[in-house]
Amino acid sequence: MTRTEFTLKLKKLNKGKTMAILSISTIFCSKSHPHKLNSTKQYLPKQLKPAPAQLQPLHRRIEAHVDIVTDSLAKASLAALLSTSLFFCIDPALAFRGGGPYGIEVTRGQDLTGKDFSGKSLIKQDFKTSILRQVNFKGAKLLGASFFDADLTGADLSDADLRGADFSLANVTKANLTNANLEGASVTGNTSFKGTLITGADFTDVQLREDQRELLCKTADGVNPTTGNPTRETLLCK
Repeated sequence: MTRTEFTLKLKKLNKGKTMAILSISTIFCSKSHPHKLNSTKQYLPKQLKPAPAQLQPLHRRIEAHVDIVTDSLAKASLAALLSTSLFFCIDPALAFRGGGPYGIEVTRGQDLTGKDFSGKSLIKQDFKTSILRQVNFKGAKLLGASFFDADLTGADLSDADLRGADFSLANVTKANLTNANLEGASVTGNTSFKGTLITGADFTDVQLREDQRELLCKTADGVNPTTGNPTRETLLCK
């Protein structure tokens, strides 16, 4: 939650000129961690005419220059926002920002169909609920990445480092996990591996349901080039 307070004052200068002083205070973040950010801008509109010799009530002076003051206020508001780094506190559930070297790009809850992430370092990247059909993750470092409830249909995850990744409720149908390292990955829930290529994949310490294990064991073969572990052994195939 944020609250912005505006205070506008008109200061009389020499030679009858008037300066508009705008103070902006932005209070942001939660009640338990309030922060206040102040910004003061001064404006001397060229259009202002010298005030008459006799003093006038403040409200009549504002009325006489309402257009100029309004313009100054708008410019000051924009200038304050542009010149100050405001970090608004947003509910984490709404932020959906990915972590890792991909930076602040939003990768959670997005349609990233066909995007190329091959060879990238995406450690702990957040892809929850995203559409990742035919996405290229070949050789990417995805340690601890979250694919919770994501659609990875036809995605290329070959040679990827997926240690500790979360595939809970994910659709990994017809994806390519050839030579991928999934040590310690999470696949709780109805994770689908139907038609998935797993030659040389390492499933060490992956807690699979028995029906998932039986499905994968039907096509399991090869040895992971990184760990040296046979795929069938990591799946505990009979």
